[in-house]
Amino acid sequence: MTNAPSPITVAALYRFARFPNPAVIRTPLLALCEAQGIKGTLLLAREGINGTIAGSEAGIAAVIAHIGTLPDCAEIVVKYSHATTMPFHRLKVRLKREIVTMGEPDIDPLADVGHYVKPADWNALIDDPDTIVIDTRNAYEVKVGTFARAIDPATESFRDFPAWVREHRAELEGKKVAMFCTGGIRCEKSTAFLKAEGLSDVFHLEGGILKYLEEVPQAESRWHGECFVFDERVAVGHGLALGTHELCRACRMPVSPADRASPFYEEGVACPACHATRDAQARASYAERHRQVKLAEARGEAHVGARFAPDLMKS
Repeated sequence: MTNAPSPITVAALYRFARFPNPAVIRTPLLALCEAQGIKGTLLLAREGINGTIAGSEAGIAAVIAHIGTLPDCAEIVVKYSHATTMPFHRLKVRLKREIVTMGEPDIDPLADVGHYVKPADWNALIDDPDTIVIDTRNAYEVKVGTFARAIDPATESFRDFPAWVREHRAELEGKKVAMFCTGGIRCEKSTAFLKAEGLSDVFHLEGGILKYLEEVPQAESRWHGECFVFDERVAVGHGLALGTHELCRACRMPVSPADRASPFYEEGVACPACHATRDAQARASYAERHRQVKLAEARGEAHVGARFAPDLMKS
């Protein structure tokens, strides 16, 4: 007997493009997503579009076709995966200053970025002992999984990355620098930033970790752990299979099987990362919310905890 295909198509996408008036783009895009029953988040800014959305195969195809008609988006690359249940609770199409927030307004990935490296060629680059490998994601993401030999800048936000680079610039000078992120967007800005800082031998993983996990066989992989994703799947593994992490509904951090075995873990209430910061009143509030969520799920209703889902575009 064969397994039935997963009914939900998930599309992760971004494109740096020139959008002089993103507000004009937002209205028809939002209307189309609503008409197609799409959920997830799309961000629009003068520098382009970024987001992850989910829905039926036909609905996603219609939205991607529309995005392809936007200025400079005809060649937008989309990373598809599938889910058995809808990984988002609602639809958001937002206007932002940046589609991924670095806080360096003069950085323009359309003007200059590092060398793209295909997933099939990535192992050879990062296996080279002369290559410095940097994980451009935030510390909580790195904890879930990363590449062998990768440096963790231990940033809490992508805004912290430029300061880390400037602090460690002498260590990067004259070296090959290979950087990676979840889907590629942070690396576009990271490599553009390093080049603006005068570091020229800069590379990044095309399509990000997700493309690598999709294309590179596990037996040949240099990836350790799982990859955090900004939706209700929480994390994925090789082949983009659903991972083992869950989400702490109190602090929204990923919770591993080992974390869930901790005496500091209480489903819906606290995890090892946040237990010390929750007083009795907060714990009681989280416990009641969790009880209401479970009751709603048992009735097949949209639960009240939906608003505590992870923020897709947290950077």
